[in-house]
Amino acid sequence: MQEEKWLNWLAELQALAQAGLAYGRDPYDLERFAAIRTLAVQMLSDLADLPEGKVREVFANEKGYQTPKIDTRAAIFKSGKILLVQERDGNWTLPGGWCDVNLSVAENTIKEVKEEAGLDVAFERLIAVLDRNKHNRPVSVHKICKIFSLCSVRSGVFTENLETVASAYFTVDKLPSLAEAKTNKEQIAMCFKAYADENWQPVID
Repeated sequence: MQEEKWLNWLAELQALAQAGLAYGRDPYDLERFAAIRTLAVQMLSDLADLPEGKVREVFANEKGYQTPKIDTRAAIFKSGKILLVQERDGNWTLPGGWCDVNLSVAENTIKEVKEEAGLDVAFERLIAVLDRNKHNRPVSVHKICKIFSLCSVRSGVFTENLETVASAYFTVDKLPSLAEAKTNKEQIAMCFKAYADENWQPVID
């Protein structure tokens, strides 16, 4: 819990420094913002026991005002079961991933299902927009919004690909080992509830 607090503080400190570098004009202020950003990287490097270069690469490599990243996840049902895909490490998750810059949330959801599950689907309705760090572990140094959507299958079959090695449907009480950082049991249970309720109101953090 203490580590989570420090991660949140350091992420906010880095974001403030990044905004200052983007919008500052005074050269002395820009120098101070750069120093603050470097200090945040050094602190996280020490906290996570990782090389500074690696921390800077994933934690402080962007320009402009920092905004959350978007992760889209699709809930697809058949015969009362939900579709999960198995990643190469053996864990399972709802099909999905980062939202590409040239795609809408619905378009990206459809694309990810095609890539990971081999299915052509239609976007039906929104289930939830969740703050990842409030629900998934381990916590991330990036602010991430996870968008869950109900989709229906039109056609297609699974084919092993670069990201996933299998796909299968599961009941909510017999789930496989999950990639908890991407999809957890509570989120899958939420999708089951949304599927069963035609009047479902999206959950938004």
